[in-house]
Amino acid sequence: MNNHTSFFENVLRYVDRAASITKYSKGLLDQIKHCNSVYSFEFPLPLPDGKVEVIKAWRVEHSHHKLPTKGGIRYAPIVDEDEVKALAALMTYKCAIVDVPFGGAKGAIQIDPKNYTPEQIERITRRYTHELTKKNFIGPGVDVPAPDYGTGEREMAWIADTYSAMNPGVIDSIACVTGKPISQGGIRGRREATGRGVFYALREACMVAEDMKQLGLEPGIAGKRIIVQGFGNVGYHAAKFCQEEGDARIIAIAEYDCAIIKEEGLDIEKVARHRNENGSISNYPGARTITDTMSALEMECDVLIPAALENQITEENANRIKARIIVEGANGPTTPAAEQILLEKNVLIIPDIYANAGGVTVSYFEWLKNLSHVRIGRMGKRYEQFAELRQMRMIENLIGKQFTDEDLAKVGRGPDELDFVNSGLEDTMVVTYQRLHELKQTTPQITDIRIAAFYDAIVKVARSYEELGIFP
Repeated sequence: MNNHTSFFENVLRYVDRAASITKYSKGLLDQIKHCNSVYSFEFPLPLPDGKVEVIKAWRVEHSHHKLPTKGGIRYAPIVDEDEVKALAALMTYKCAIVDVPFGGAKGAIQIDPKNYTPEQIERITRRYTHELTKKNFIGPGVDVPAPDYGTGEREMAWIADTYSAMNPGVIDSIACVTGKPISQGGIRGRREATGRGVFYALREACMVAEDMKQLGLEPGIAGKRIIVQGFGNVGYHAAKFCQEEGDARIIAIAEYDCAIIKEEGLDIEKVARHRNENGSISNYPGARTITDTMSALEMECDVLIPAALENQITEENANRIKARIIVEGANGPTTPAAEQILLEKNVLIIPDIYANAGGVTVSYFEWLKNLSHVRIGRMGKRYEQFAELRQMRMIENLIGKQFTDEDLAKVGRGPDELDFVNSGLEDTMVVTYQRLHELKQTTPQITDIRIAAFYDAIVKVARSYEELGIFP
């Protein structure tokens, strides 16, 4: 990682490039670029040996053009304020691009979760929620966190419980956070949403025959050789769907400690089981293990999916990247200087603020579910099932042949919550890519998908401020 590169400054560079195409005033653009609220605080954690550790934490609300604000909470030992501000800004643009009515936010606690017991993690999480609640930095209509690096459903359940305890009788209190367990108001499909969204983004890009021809590739995902960096929630699910639904070949997976390589293709489910049993993907049977994980990113492949952390593809290694397509599963994995090198090499970059927007899209569905207090599809599933069966009976009469019970069960089952979630996510990712691609094709100043995405976001956020009458 390039430690001399400011993540937030990188985001601002992209914004400035896209903003230069617009006609908005400097005042409005400055309002869009910078963070509205930054809350930095510390709190004590008593340790078993009698000592006290001071924990540092942040919550940043980047834009209040729409409320609530929305963004994950990251637990990481090297997280800092610059990183949180950058991630909050990306959330603003990400929500705008996929037409999710939230402003951007992000939170973080500067800890390595591996160094704490579950009881200590719970105490830290509940105290963090307590601090946010006191300062009105969390709430269903104020600011709605979600999981991020180092957090998951467990932490979100603790947040919801703590917020509810501090706000007794608030009927919508469960909507204060998304990414919760299903039993605690979560939604089916949220856990895999970001990775599934990455798959949909890649699939849609690969369906543009003209673009694939320019890259020297055949249309479609099938058969494409893919390298995935990061085998956490996003990387695992992105690889899984590319393999299972796209028939792609995952030839390498790079983790923090090693990378495994198998040109014939890795079985993602078997790799996941190996990692769970051994604590690492190292020495996966039938694959070659290397310790220089970054070199795996430089191997020959069709698609590279960086799904780890920011600043992984830099000016230093960009020239050695051989992928024809890069799909950014992580936030900010490519620096602006590296991107210029890659674009000159005719690499198609599918940017983070679009490619990994699946998580916030399905979080939006969860938020709506919590506010409506009804499971998505509950009232319509049975009706739709009977309607489908009636259509099948009509077809039987027309063709003079009866369908088997198995055929009827497959067609006439009615959509459930997961069906609606996946359908909504797919539609969002498909329609959004088509709009961004059209922007790139019809606007001479827009030369790549990232600038198309930032331009689209800036226009939408600016329009919100103009309609509020804040800026002329």
